[in-house]
Amino acid sequence: MRNANLRATVLTMMAIGLSPALTGFASAAEVAPKQVVYSDGMVSEPLTDQPGNVEAGRKVMTSRGLGNCIACHAVTALEDVAFHGEVGPTLDGAADRWSEAQLRGIVANSKMTFEGSVMPSFYKVDGYIRPGDAFSGKAAKTPELPPLLTAQQIEDVVAYLLTLKE
Repeated sequence: MRNANLRATVLTMMAIGLSPALTGFASAAEVAPKQVVYSDGMVSEPLTDQPGNVEAGRKVMTSRGLGNCIACHAVTALEDVAFHGEVGPTLDGAADRWSEAQLRGIVANSKMTFEGSVMPSFYKVDGYIRPGDAFSGKAAKTPELPPLLTAQQIEDVVAYLLTLKE
């Protein structure tokens, strides 16, 4: 409902000639990290109004500068990428083990589902200890850091994980 209301507002503004960028609205509706609603660790509503892209999700999962999920998780479907980790559970069959809402919650903030998890909170901006800005190795410049992944990247990873069936 929230995304539908925001989308309607943006479309109305565009129809009357106001640029969403000039009024503080992004052209694609997105839920801010502090506005994400978790229910038993699940996030039922998508974080953006754009559907997840499977290929983009694969890139996030395998790129060191992005999610780098395979550093901790093994994924047979990604056998062309070297150095799969064994810290986290294998993601083979993830779509059979978890629902879309569960996967979205786990990727956004795994600690909401698995207390004490060492998995990073990829869509969080406060309430944690992190040595610096993302994976840059540089000290934080502001008290509130940007999330490690964007809302769209979270949706892309979820779209990819939903392809991993037994």
